[in-house]
Amino acid sequence: MQVLHVCSELFPLLKTGGLADVTGALPAAQIAEGTDVRVLIPGFPDIMQGIPDTELVRNIDTFAGPVGVRFGHFRGVGVYVIDAPALFDRAGSPYHDQSLYAYPDNHRRFALLGWIASEMALGLDNFWTPDIVHAHDWHAGMACAYIAARGHPVKTVFTVHNLAYQGLFSAAHLQELQIPESFFQVYGLEFYGQISFLKAGLFFADHITAVSPTYAHEITLPAYGYGMEGLLQERESEGRLSGILNGVDEAIWDPQTDILLSARYSADNLKAKAINKAYLQRVMGLDVDDTKPVFSVVSRLTSQKGLDLVLGALPSILEQGGQMVILGAGDAVLQQAFLAAAADYPGQVGVQIGYHEAFSHRIIGGADVILVPSRFEPCGLTQLYGLKYGTLPLVRRTGGLADTVVDCSLENLADGTASGFVFEDSTSEALSQAVRRAMVLWTRQKHWRHVQQHAMSLDFTWQVAAHAYKLLYTRLLS
Repeated sequence: MQVLHVCSELFPLLKTGGLADVTGALPAAQIAEGTDVRVLIPGFPDIMQGIPDTELVRNIDTFAGPVGVRFGHFRGVGVYVIDAPALFDRAGSPYHDQSLYAYPDNHRRFALLGWIASEMALGLDNFWTPDIVHAHDWHAGMACAYIAARGHPVKTVFTVHNLAYQGLFSAAHLQELQIPESFFQVYGLEFYGQISFLKAGLFFADHITAVSPTYAHEITLPAYGYGMEGLLQERESEGRLSGILNGVDEAIWDPQTDILLSARYSADNLKAKAINKAYLQRVMGLDVDDTKPVFSVVSRLTSQKGLDLVLGALPSILEQGGQMVILGAGDAVLQQAFLAAAADYPGQVGVQIGYHEAFSHRIIGGADVILVPSRFEPCGLTQLYGLKYGTLPLVRRTGGLADTVVDCSLENLADGTASGFVFEDSTSEALSQAVRRAMVLWTRQKHWRHVQQHAMSLDFTWQVAAHAYKLLYTRLLS
């Protein structure tokens, strides 16, 4: 079984979000499972520099002009790189310029990614042709459409990492992108008069997966479907929509081996976690006090992530003796509000604007609670890292958060299944109530340790997801 992942990011070479973590870890886990997996990605500067030893597979003519396809290896995974400097050789984000304006030729850049995927399905590499083309998010959605247009029997899977990003472009580009006119309709990739690369994936893929079972159902509802819920309800009724939970890359996220921590620890040696906590309090300007629980946020600072709720609940957290650490960047208003809170509450609130992979490890290793109060969350990886590190997640019940965190209710504490704190409503009051329950458990350190140890024992490895995808691929091919 030969599988080609089609994506726009690859950890650790190029990352703007959780998509990179998935494509950086899933292929290797699938290879370990016995699947022959390769990756196709645009030749962005970080990719070209990170995989310098590539050989030319073929030069081909495309709607975007002559393009080279190169092949190399990264971390034991074969990677095809699209060598088209005029389209991809740009500094910074793969999607927008330094002023955060989307590149005006993004339709051409990411349609080309789908086009090359379809060429791979047609045998572009004489020595390796995929049985399954697995496309990720809107950037790769056109792979499913081009393969359908060419009538090739290769099976396609499309994974939704975040339905909110839809890849919408003017219908004026239809001819340039060599999309059949018959495809531009409601039963195709048309979405309110525009081309939707996301819908191209949703409509033309043989099977759709979302990155958690709960999110797979949520996107069939108007509140989460962004106008795609009708199509997704149809796919769900046909048995062509399912959820497969993302995993944790244990080579990177494991408190027993994590070299970024001040001290490594395990569920059987949680005393060493206190060393990480003291370090975190010190570097973030907090009072060094192991009796105070440290609540943390490692996130994009956006309303989707519910960070405005954290601001509303912050006085309650501090009044009850908690401390707060924030690492993230995003909405300018939220950034300023958190910086103001750090100035107003010296010794209690520490804020670092920006994102630093190494420091995120130190926060999750040193904090006691990780807050993920998202309004919607397709899967969420932060809460999985929290579980792995014994940093109890406090989350809203949505998407992958609902699938991975079991609330510390009395019943769940009694039967040993509790792993964190869960609240329902998207309000600061509901978040504050969950914080109060966390504070009560914190006063019972013996019970807190039991919950930590259970959380750290849970299996959210990529091997679980790799096996689930293998079963899906096998069913599609049979």
